[in-house]
Amino acid sequence: SRPLQWKYKLTGVRLTGASLAVGHQYSSLGSQPILCGSIPGLVPKQLRFCRNYVEIMPSVAEGVKIGIQECQHQFRGRRWNCTTINDKAIFGPVLDKATRESAFVHAIASAGVAFAVTRSCAEGSATICGCDTRHKGPPGEGWKWGGCSEDVEFGSMVSREFADARENRPDARSAMNRHNNEAGRTSLNDNMFLKCKCHGLSGSCEVKTCWWSQPDFRVIGDYMKDKYDSASEMVVEKHKESRGWVETLRSKYNFFKPPTERDLVYYESSPNFCEPNPETGSFGTRDRTCNLTSHGIDGCDLLCCGRGHNTQAEKRKEKCHCIFHWCCYVSCQECVRVYDVHTCK
Repeated sequence: SRPLQWKYKLTGVRLTGASLAVGHQYSSLGSQPILCGSIPGLVPKQLRFCRNYVEIMPSVAEGVKIGIQECQHQFRGRRWNCTTINDKAIFGPVLDKATRESAFVHAIASAGVAFAVTRSCAEGSATICGCDTRHKGPPGEGWKWGGCSEDVEFGSMVSREFADARENRPDARSAMNRHNNEAGRTSLNDNMFLKCKCHGLSGSCEVKTCWWSQPDFRVIGDYMKDKYDSASEMVVEKHKESRGWVETLRSKYNFFKPPTERDLVYYESSPNFCEPNPETGSFGTRDRTCNLTSHGIDGCDLLCCGRGHNTQAEKRKEKCHCIFHWCCYVSCQECVRVYDVHTCK
């Protein structure tokens, strides 16, 4: 084992109930040395994983963090906007239900862990992993293999071992979480692309070297948001096996195409999130900013749940009348502009 000072702190990770989540301290993840045994909320399998792969634990933490940030971006205009709370589980009771929202959070967090670990390995941050040399194939016309192809298989393995460690029960919720976790990881593999760099005189690009790269994580977020919108509703079935009763999931509607490994699944209806409800974790939508001109969910009609909205003038200082001077700077004046801000009643 390595000396204590080589170990890292994974502050704030909480895997409570059936959820992979992080506590309110996640902004300082991976910054301080500490023993794996001091990380709260880890099950024995995760504790063993931490001790065996301690040098990549900061990347695991960073992956959960970027997953949460992407969730907040994708749902910024929705009634449930991935609000975080100062609690053991970052979303509170929202993830206690087997809803679409829970499906998305598990998928995006698992994808985030795989993404961050994969990128960290390619950057040389860890000694136990590196570049992918297995999936090169023949070179193309005008280019050759080079650079550091990102090893998404290793990143996905880390995510699978860590994020799925709690999902070993023979019940429907574990089956749902495992499926959605894997759907998130699969999204990375589906969105890998060839990234190339030109070589030659004055950047003539006579020769290019190319390597497999992950996309920006926003691409993964957009992809998983589409999967959220088309998530498959399931029903729970119980079967008697030698180990006892086992719950499995089956598509609720036979006339729809059954979900693939890339689709999100859920089996409980979401609350409408219009009113505050401590039991469901809903904060309601009062005082949320809405878009008066939109007919979508971010519009004042839908976001405010028919309660109406208030309008208030807001003054903002902005740069204006900018002039480019040769050579080479831009001078601007400062203008005060008035905007109408609409908030839900």
